[in-house]
Amino acid sequence: MRTYHHLGIPTKEAKEGETYHANLKFSSTPFGANEFRIQWHRFDDDCEFNEIVKTIPHVAFKVDDLEAEIQDKIVVFGPYSPIKGFRAAMIITDDGFPIEFIETDLTDEKLIALEGKEALNINNINIK
Repeated sequence: MRTYHHLGIPTKEAKEGETYHANLKFSSTPFGANEFRIQWHRFDDDCEFNEIVKTIPHVAFKVDDLEAEIQDKIVVFGPYSPIKGFRAAMIITDDGFPIEFIETDLTDEKLIALEGKEALNINNINIK
């Protein structure tokens, strides 16, 4: 089952409350910062993410089985686990739209509480 998690929107402008991820060269705002779960992403010029991810908004879904969701898909990063109990990956659909899938046993309240407070283990993100 897929459940809406957040909408990620690339931006060139710094946003209040964003966290900078130096090893990946991008900043993001918390998904829980607003009622619609809009998360802004700002990328350094030399960020290695796929150009589609850096320029086109993506929708993220919480899923029961991450591996099943990404099987036979074009995966552009991940799967990775930035915190214990949370795994994510991003695909590009056949028509060029980025979709993120998140498998987690953490509640939204716990994720919101952790954002920006717990060191993220995002060194091995498998950017493609």
